[in-house]
Amino acid sequence: QVQLVQSGGGLVQAGGSLRLSCAPTRIIFSINTMGWYRQAPGKQRELVAEITSGGRTNYADSVKGRFTISRDNAKNTVFLQMNSLKPEDTAVYYCKVVANSITTYWGQGTQVTVSS
Repeated sequence: QVQLVQSGGGLVQAGGSLRLSCAPTRIIFSINTMGWYRQAPGKQRELVAEITSGGRTNYADSVKGRFTISRDNAKNTVFLQMNSLKPEDTAVYYCKVVANSITTYWGQGTQVTVSS
C-alpha cells in the first residue's frame, strides 16, 4: 500500500516562511495532479494549491502571491513553499495525489501554526 509521507511544518511567527514536502513510499505511476489542502479547527478541508502533470498550477485566492507549489516528477515529490505566513494560515496541511484519474492518496497531515 502506497503512503504519502509529509515533512516540514511547525510553528512560525507571522511573516515567516515554511516549506512542506510530500513523497510516496514507492513510485506512483500516471500521476495526474498533486496538491495541498488544509483544514483549520471547525472548518472544512479546503484546497490550497495544486499542480498538474503538465505543470499548470491553481491556488486558493487567500494564498496567491505568498505560496508556491512545485513538483519533482522523477521523485513523485510535491512541495509547498509558504512565505509571508499569516495567523489565518494556521491549519493541518495535507498533500493529495491523484493517479490514473481515479486513485487518490492522502498524506498524514502536518500542523502549521502561525503566531501573531
